[in-house]
Amino acid sequence: MAAPYPLIDPYDHGTLDTGDGNLVYWETCGNPDGKPALVVHGGPGSGCSTGPRRSFDPERYRIILFDQRGCGRSTPHAADPTTDMKLNTTEHLIADMERLREHLGVDRWLLFGSSWGSTLSLAYAERYPERVSEIVLAAVTSTRRREIDWLYRGSGRFFPEAWERFRNGVPEADRNGDLVGAYARLMENPDPDVRAEAATAWCAWEDAVLSGEPNGSPNPYSSRPPRAMLGLVRICSHYFAHGAWLEEGRLIRDAGRLAGIPGVLIHGRLDISAPLDTAWELAHAWPGAELVVIEDSGHKGSAAMSAALYGAFERFAQQ
Repeated sequence: MAAPYPLIDPYDHGTLDTGDGNLVYWETCGNPDGKPALVVHGGPGSGCSTGPRRSFDPERYRIILFDQRGCGRSTPHAADPTTDMKLNTTEHLIADMERLREHLGVDRWLLFGSSWGSTLSLAYAERYPERVSEIVLAAVTSTRRREIDWLYRGSGRFFPEAWERFRNGVPEADRNGDLVGAYARLMENPDPDVRAEAATAWCAWEDAVLSGEPNGSPNPYSSRPPRAMLGLVRICSHYFAHGAWLEEGRLIRDAGRLAGIPGVLIHGRLDISAPLDTAWELAHAWPGAELVVIEDSGHKGSAAMSAALYGAFERFAQQ
């Protein structure tokens, strides 16, 4: 299903100085006086794209997008080996979002996040529930360590050949241990060839997990430009090696803090990367949340998933 609105250009953009050497790129589209909606991109480390600009009615929404630290047009970029990753954590991203809200003069905003973007949206909303009007999440994750272990080890049962190649991408001594941590260490190696090989192997595995889905573009990870791929894998492995610095299960356990915030959780039945049980558990823990299961969709989405998203945005535009 094509996006319901034409592609538009930002009416304003800039960089937010975080005070610690990071500059976070942001842009705003649509109606400056419309309902504020923040697009929280996935990855972590993917950067924002132009597609979400077309998902919201530009006459009724003030559409806000930003590149999280270290990726997209934010600087310094994680592809640069001198970039200090100690300054890139979930807490930093939550603080950046709140600083951006204040900078743009927004009182409350709708949050839209997919995949990692759903984790970050939940973490922000549970910290600042009074600043959130509604939440729409797709391909729901909470980045529990068991979710990470499933993606980078457990799901290998479906793709044993590809998983063996992924496993063999780290030193032999690390192959029976923490693969994500091993890749994170490789991405800090001073040798650019080592980093490039690790990023290529990581993205090949991510593509393999998505390869069984009936919809979406082929090779969404491996087709990225080299700089974007290096930044993505460095950030992903850094976050996932640390469990996103979140207490295990906290985002679902504390979902009661979202009571009174309307929420729509849209998840594909065929999602191997992020199985449906996380969205199911969150819907039961979040009073008033609505779970919409899309039967033909995986992690990459489908026309039916897009229609559900557009329907949620249309409904909330009227509130």
